[in-house]
Parts: sequence; C-alpha cells; structure tokens
Amino acid sequence: MKYQLAILCAGQGAQTVGMGRELAASFPGCRALFAKADEILGYELQKIIFEGPENELVKSNHCQPAIFTVTIACFQALQFEISNLSFQAAAGLSLGEWSALCLAGAISFEDGLRALEARGRYMQEACEEQEGAMLSVIGLKHETLLKAAADSGVEIANYNSSEQTVLSGRRPNIAEAEKMMGAAGARRVMLLNVAGAYHSSLMKSAAEKMRVFLEKVRINPPKCTVMSNVSGRAHGSPEEIKRAMVAQIISPVKWIDCIREMEKAGVNCYVECGPGRVLSGLVKRIQPPARLGNVQDNRSLQAARELLGSNSGGDEISCKT
Repeated sequence: MKYQLAILCAGQGAQTVGMGRELAASFPGCRALFAKADEILGYELQKIIFEGPENELVKSNHCQPAIFTVTIACFQALQFEISNLSFQAAAGLSLGEWSALCLAGAISFEDGLRALEARGRYMQEACEEQEGAMLSVIGLKHETLLKAAADSGVEIANYNSSEQTVLSGRRPNIAEAEKMMGAAGARRVMLLNVAGAYHSSLMKSAAEKMRVFLEKVRINPPKCTVMSNVSGRAHGSPEEIKRAMVAQIISPVKWIDCIREMEKAGVNCYVECGPGRVLSGLVKRIQPPARLGNVQDNRSLQAARELLGSNSGGDEISCKT
C-alpha cells in the first residue's frame, strides 16, 4: 500500500532544552542550519536551544524561532535518510504553520526565522499590555463548553480534538472559566503554562504589527498543500497566506478541520517534525487509522525511516523539496 504523507510541524509549548542537539551532532546539514540561524538573528540561538537556561528558551522571541529551526533541522535529517522523500501536504500548529510553509517553499528559512522572531516579540509585548491566560478543557460536550466560555467571557483558542479544546482570555476570566468548566462536568481542566492569551482578541496589537512586518516579506505559492489554522482548509495565493498568517494570531486554531481535510484528500500517514509528539497524539484521536511517526532525535528518525520505507505501490506523493 502506498501511504499518502503529510508532514506535521510542532508548535510553541513543545520546546525542551537540548532539543535538536543529537541531530546537529549527527548531521552536518543540521549543524550548519543552527549556525545559519545564529548568523541571521545575530545572537547564539543554538546555545539557548542546546544549553538553556529554560527561562530564556521559553521567551516567545527565542522559543518561536528555536522551534522553527529545530523543526526544519528534523525534516532535513529525514530528507537525508530518505533521499527521494516527498509528501502530499504539510500542517503546523500555530507557529508550526510557518514551518509548514517553509517546507512547502512558500517562505525561505531566513524570512521564516525573522518572521517568527518578530511574531514572538510582538506577542510577548501584547502579553505585557494585558495579562492573559489559557485553559485546556478535556471531555466536555461542545455546546456546554461554548456556553460556559461565553458566560465566563473567554474565547476558543484551539480546537485540538473532539475531546480537547483550549480557551484563552484575561486571567480573571480564565479563573472563572476554570471553575465553570469543572462544575459543568469536564473530565480534566488544566491551566497552561504560557505567557498570555494566545489566539484571542488580546493579541490584536501583535496582529497589527505582524501585518506591517509581512508587507516586506516575500511569500511564494506553496509547492504542495499547506493547511491554514484559520480556515481549516488549504492555503491559497501568497496574498491570502499573508492575511491568514496575520489573522491566525487572533483566531482559533482549527486543528480538527485541518486533519479532516487532509484525510479527505487521501492523507493516511503523518510524520511530526520537531520536539515532542503532541500533534501525533491529536491525530491519533482525530484519525485513528492513520500511520504515525515523528522525528526529534536519532532513534525516532530511524523509526520514521522504517515507517516510510514500507511506502510502496499506488499513487505518487506530490510534493518534493
């Protein structure tokens, strides 16, 4: 059976000190990519990635370009192991959508890195303007969740799976939502360790700054399908991509729709690039029959190579890099 492949790209929150270090030690191309990131940004990003401290890595202006760089390095390692690697689609969660656009040739590594440094900085500034928080809710009926969110004055930030939704808003409102979701029967309610209310109207100033920043950034038509967090469908023209990437900052991430659209298009195999396996876990809930792999170190890389090595027969996967 020929598996139709999508590459998934990690989002903020997946970061760990030391991520990507093993691949950088094993692959000269990955090592060169980290050095290039340092040169582009003008500071030692790879030192923060490999050595920390954690309180520096978690800063949005460091964390976002860091995860982007590690994700691209993971893909490069996979590409080295499978020289004819090709894929039908790409998708990423929040900042990971920029990684997906880069893998599809819609933006250069340099422009993507600079865009995420700016995006992280703008979002951090928005966090400091208004104190916000985010809340993960598991096991609550959608209609009940929507009503409790509206009653507590918070917004939907992520539709991660049929079981998990993330809320975003001002900290006092999130505290109220936490009580209401528990009282409504949620199986699990967890306050997230983030700096502010991402993917909500509290990020409006960051979105406006990003709109201005992107006016001078070159976006190319993607070489293959790249899913939009905002619409849950494939991205369109370069100008539409720019508008969507600005709107993404203040809009909910429609991750369920992204996966279902790829499933409709025939995707039945996913490899997650970057730290962690959060996205693989979400896909397992949304599309249980799909084959899953990830690349974050040498061991997972070899497992992904074995997974994709069984790809034989059927239609060709459409996107090569």
